[in-house]
Amino acid sequence: MQEFANVFMPLSIALIMFGIGLELNLKNFRMVFAHPRAIITGLASQLFLLPLIAFLLIFFWPIDPVYKIGIMLLAGCPGGTASNLVTKMLKGRVALSVSLTAFNSLIILFSIPLVIQFSFAVFGFNGAAVELNFRQTTGDVLLTVVLPVMSGILLNELFGHKFGDRLHTSLRYILPGIMLLAFIVVIFFDENQKEVEYLKHLNLFIPLIIFNFTTIIAGYYAARRMKLLHRSAYTIAVEMGLQNSVLALFVANQLLKDNNISLVAILYGSFSLITTFLGGWILKHYFGKEKNEKA
Repeated sequence: MQEFANVFMPLSIALIMFGIGLELNLKNFRMVFAHPRAIITGLASQLFLLPLIAFLLIFFWPIDPVYKIGIMLLAGCPGGTASNLVTKMLKGRVALSVSLTAFNSLIILFSIPLVIQFSFAVFGFNGAAVELNFRQTTGDVLLTVVLPVMSGILLNELFGHKFGDRLHTSLRYILPGIMLLAFIVVIFFDENQKEVEYLKHLNLFIPLIIFNFTTIIAGYYAARRMKLLHRSAYTIAVEMGLQNSVLALFVANQLLKDNNISLVAILYGSFSLITTFLGGWILKHYFGKEKNEKA
C-alpha cells in the first residue's frame, strides 16, 4: 500500500499542475520576469523571513529542543506544489507561485543544510552534515510541477485557448475527485501517518498553528511594504504559509533519521493546507484590495 501511495501522489500532483497550466500562457511568465519585484520579494521572504519568524517563535517556547529543530526544518522547506494549487483556488498569480516553487527547488539545496546546522548548533544537538541530492530534488519538481504546467501552457499556445478551455472544463470535474482521493491515500495508506497519535501532541499544534498564521500575515505585509499589488501580496502570503512538509519529512526520515523531527512535519502537513487556504481567502477578501484591481 505504501508503494501505491508513493506512485499515486506524484501522479495526482502532476495532473493537478497540468490542469493549472491549461489556465496559463507564456505571457503570464513574461510578466513575472519583466517585473521581478514580486518574485524577488517572495524568494527573499521565504529564505530569510521564514527562518527568522520560526526562530523568534520557538527560542523561548517550552517544547523539547528536538521539536524546535523540526520547526526550523519546516521553515527551511518553503513553497511545495500544494501552494500552486491553493493559489489557483484563490485566483492569485499562479505564474508567480509556480516560478517561486521552481526557484526554491534549486535554492533549498544550499539553504536547508545551513538552516539545519544552525538549528543543531543553537539547540544543543550534535547534528550530522546534511546534503540534499540535487538530481532527486530538482527531478521531483521538474516532473511534478514544471513539465505538467508547461504541457498545459503549450496546448494553449499551439491549439488555441478554446481547446484548452474544453479540456480544462473536463478536468474541472475530475480534479476535485483526484484531490479527495489523494487526501484519502495520505490518511489511510501512508505509513508515516498511521502511527501518529495526534491527540498526544496538542502541545506542538499550538506553536505550529501560530507559525502558520504568522508567516501568512508576514508574507502579505512584506509584499505590501514592497508596494506589490494585492493579488501578488496574497499569492506570496500563501507561499509563506504552506511549507513543503513532504520534503521536510524526507529530510527528517532519510537524512537526519529522527522520528521526533519528522513528527513535526507530519503534524504541520495535517492542517496547513486548510489553514493556509483559509488565511489566504481572508486576506484576499478583507485586506487591502485596491478598488481598481481585479482579485
